[in-house]
Amino acid sequence: MTILIYNSLTKKKEELIPLDGKTIKMYSCGVTVYDKCHIGHARSLYIFDVIRRYLKYRGYQVYFARNITDVDDKIINRAKELGRSFDEIVRENIEAYERDLKNLGVDKADTEPRATQYIPKIIAFVEGLIKKDFAYEVDGDVYYSVRKFEGYGKLSGQSIDQMIEATRIEKDSKKRDSLDFALWKKAKGGEKSWSSPWGEGRPGWHIECSCMSMNELKGDTIDIHAGGRDLIFPHHENEIAQSEALTGQTFAKHWIHHGLLTINGQKMAKSLGNFITLDEVLKKYSSDALKLFFLQSHYSNPVDFSWKKMDEADKKLNAFYTLFNKIAQIKQNMELESNQGRVRKIDFLEERKQLFFNAMDDDFNSAKALVCLFDIINETNVFVDSYEKTHHKETGIKIIKAGEIIEELAKDALALTLPPFKNATIMPEVLTVSTSTVDSIVLVKKELPDEERKLLSARDKARNNKDFQQSDELRNLLRKKGIIVEDTKEGQVWRWA
Repeated sequence: MTILIYNSLTKKKEELIPLDGKTIKMYSCGVTVYDKCHIGHARSLYIFDVIRRYLKYRGYQVYFARNITDVDDKIINRAKELGRSFDEIVRENIEAYERDLKNLGVDKADTEPRATQYIPKIIAFVEGLIKKDFAYEVDGDVYYSVRKFEGYGKLSGQSIDQMIEATRIEKDSKKRDSLDFALWKKAKGGEKSWSSPWGEGRPGWHIECSCMSMNELKGDTIDIHAGGRDLIFPHHENEIAQSEALTGQTFAKHWIHHGLLTINGQKMAKSLGNFITLDEVLKKYSSDALKLFFLQSHYSNPVDFSWKKMDEADKKLNAFYTLFNKIAQIKQNMELESNQGRVRKIDFLEERKQLFFNAMDDDFNSAKALVCLFDIINETNVFVDSYEKTHHKETGIKIIKAGEIIEELAKDALALTLPPFKNATIMPEVLTVSTSTVDSIVLVKKELPDEERKLLSARDKARNNKDFQQSDELRNLLRKKGIIVEDTKEGQVWRWA
């Protein structure tokens, strides 16, 4: 097994070889708790959870750290805007973040350190950089001297001159160079602050992540550092500079970055009226529908959100529920126990499962993996149609095995939270199901109207007479009425969309 990962540092795919056997140390930049999580945060939280889960599913031990930035300019400014205390804003938004994680169906990281828990170690980190002449203090502020670090720009691929052109020079800045960044900020009146060798103040944003990642993952070098593409410069570039200047070691072997999310082609912003919180989405759709929407794009690509696309994702989710309903009915009809005996190798399942692995092993290509999963669903539906005509026991066993594989890949590898088909409540002539988030599937009886029966009969007759034009026209008409028609070796079969 070889897992390839695109490294933003080297700009190429590389084999993922852990520093320590089968143990992978992974760090992701988490939320800054000044507001509720929006759907861009949701993508980040979910996609890195998928990567963590898939690595564990493939046999690695993953120790995952994701920080919470609970001291930052944004939090201070939000508290001032609302006329509330800094601590209130932090507490309220951490509680909201934890609810969002639960509602999204994303596990907490193995450790979720808060920046304020690391103040003494951050101060020691900054002192170390000053001693090594990579940082300097000016009137209570401490800055990192960018030009003294030879490798600065290696992650973003920008030269110093390019960075200067893109940097706004502050008129009253105390910095020696416009590129230098703050490691420690002198406190202003009424701001949250801590005592330090340079007076009352608070840490800069970049130093927090360096300190937390190296301490929580216990080492100067970690295997994977993850975050959004918007963090490459300056945040991650600065993390590398300050960490490697202090330790003299490579900070992270692999850097992975997810693409950004837009709303109908526009950047999300409250000023544009298109700021969508995770909570808003989950009031309309299940978490699995949102996850399917995310999975349809490779994690490194940008993704454009729209309510129409969410409708499409929700319809795709129905394919899981519909098949699981059918499998539950077959299990009841066959009176099979959950510990059914061994089943011989099923070729189409093994082939599709391997294609799923091939896709995910190649830089976690969820889009291709999802196609493989739906291929299994579609092929299993053909077996279901055959079983409904023949009630052949071996076909039924294959269907149940396929359901178990679908459930395993969807849950263990892709972190979907589908209710298990084994808990379904069976009713006669089960054909449709609600896609709302539930603990078990409740099936709804839906009879086939006479008009649709006549159309199916006419379509079957046209097919047998090789009148393929009429056959296709009738198929399309039935599809508009919510009926999917498929041609198999045994003849025409149909199911509700």
